[in-house]
Amino acid sequence: MTRIVRFEKPNLPRLLAQGYSAVDMHYHTDHSDGVPSIRDVLKHAWKRGCGVAITDHNTVSGVREAIDADTGVMIVPGIEVSSSDGPHILLYFYTIEDLEHFYRRHIHDNKRKSPYLATYLDSEAIIERSREYECLRSAAHPYGYLMFNKGVQRCIDRNYLHPSFIEEFDAIEIICGGMSRDLNMKAVELSEENRMGRTAGTDGHLLNDLGTVVTCSKSQDVDGFLQDIIKRRNIVVGKEKGALAKGATGAALMAKYIPYVVPSLQIHYEQNIFRPAHAYRRWRYSKDRRE
Repeated sequence: MTRIVRFEKPNLPRLLAQGYSAVDMHYHTDHSDGVPSIRDVLKHAWKRGCGVAITDHNTVSGVREAIDADTGVMIVPGIEVSSSDGPHILLYFYTIEDLEHFYRRHIHDNKRKSPYLATYLDSEAIIERSREYECLRSAAHPYGYLMFNKGVQRCIDRNYLHPSFIEEFDAIEIICGGMSRDLNMKAVELSEENRMGRTAGTDGHLLNDLGTVVTCSKSQDVDGFLQDIIKRRNIVVGKEKGALAKGATGAALMAKYIPYVVPSLQIHYEQNIFRPAHAYRRWRYSKDRRE
């Protein structure tokens, strides 16, 4: 019986021999807060035998460069949109043209002075605007990073978002390379409880991250690949980063954000100063409904 979720290092040659396309569905390049160039990413992906969804924060120039390179590596057009209220939302498009149109119309003018950290759009607005397009919506690292509310389910659990908001997504990122095993296991349970699609990716920012967490489908093209995720016909394979790898990622991120220290602090302040009042409103709403 095929194991749907495998917490192990992907054997990419074996997966390929079994007829799977393996794609790292969450990866960052130097077009946002990652280190690798598109050229290096494509070269590394070709050597490893995997595809990649380039999901740079709030920008799509890296995806366009990768697709124009036409190297034979499967590229899933993607973007990770950082919401004003905290959660990160992964959007995967069937065509680069739709992705670029979405970006130009909804993201470009809503970027802030810290361009990778947050936009002016909250989570509900991002989902609502994505409905204009045929795309797959996945909740990135749903239980968040450290003390930050970068996950949808964490915000739901803290009463910052309504419990029904998780139903707006097509899939849950159930293996995220930067998360702990315990939180990834909770994400697996969340996807099963809601009968939602499953995605997995490294959330990589360094070249060696690429392909250590993958989403696998028997489809050989982007359309079929995304449909397999929505219909829960795919598997996910990967292991979380160790402490040294997480430390290296943290150092790389700090270097990327140094030019934006002041606006980044402003965003963190805005995201947290209103949370107690917001949580109280959610509590009152729930209490009133019960009564």
